[in-house]
Amino acid sequence: MKTIVNKINRALQMILMAPVKLPGKVLAVVRYVALGLGIMETVLEKDNAETEESADELEKGGSDAAK
Repeated sequence: MKTIVNKINRALQMILMAPVKLPGKVLAVVRYVALGLGIMETVLEKDNAETEESADELEKGGSDAAK
């Protein structure tokens, strides 16, 4: 999922930076979609960090219980 979001985000950035004249409404939609994808990417990164932390805590707790 993260790779899909990254690829779409790159494509949107390319559209925004292109020297092609696009109607204002199209640019506004592209900006909002890019903003939404940025928010999704941040949430996914935080979710991955939290799951990694909880997995580390479980491993530490499991090794302590075995001793």
